[in-house]
Amino acid sequence: MKYDSRLSEACLIKRYKRFMADVELADGSQITLHCPNTGSMKNCLYPGYRVWYSDSGNPKRKYPCTWEQAEIPVVFNGEERITLAGLNTGRANTLVEELLLSGQVSELSNYQTIRREVRYGEENSRIDLLLQQEGLPDCYVEVKSVTLAMGDGLGLFPDAVTSRGAKHLRELTHMVADGHRSVLFFCVQHTGIDHVSAAREIDPVYAEELQNAVEAGVEVMAWGADISPEKIELVRPLPVTI
Repeated sequence: MKYDSRLSEACLIKRYKRFMADVELADGSQITLHCPNTGSMKNCLYPGYRVWYSDSGNPKRKYPCTWEQAEIPVVFNGEERITLAGLNTGRANTLVEELLLSGQVSELSNYQTIRREVRYGEENSRIDLLLQQEGLPDCYVEVKSVTLAMGDGLGLFPDAVTSRGAKHLRELTHMVADGHRSVLFFCVQHTGIDHVSAAREIDPVYAEELQNAVEAGVEVMAWGADISPEKIELVRPLPVTI
């Protein structure tokens, strides 16, 4: 996914009120960015480190600029490295859709039709991506953005308790029981993560629901991203430990 234009750089001051972040520009001035991330952003908030943002150019927006990426220190084998994370969770569905359309995900490459935000399930949900192809069972793909890096390449999901995420797992399980395919797709927008696991200590209920879902036939996939101020794209499959 290419950004409409190269992202602008700033330094993080603080995130607050969940959807706002103050940053400092190169000339010393400060602006407030919209923060499009509903999670805790655990291990992603480092004041003084670089961040990158997009500008909508829309003067009617109260906060026309959106926080897209952040520079994050992560420890590997006892040494600190600077990594990059894409923090705009609203980009995840587009990233996964682009990847599926490219045909690189062999397990799902036979599906030719992709529909977004389709209502489904027993708990009034919307599936992120519904894959369809004549002669194949419908495939329900739930996308989750992973940005919680714990060091030495480990990424965890979720970064906070998520009853909504547990609901989605139950819905995916119901679809498998009805004869469809279901996929939980971890969109790993973090260059410091090379394998993914459930954050059992953060949300044991979600971890248990994930285990139940996998045992019921829900498939789990994860892909990692290359990240730059010009673009972000999923480029490599990653192992997942349930």
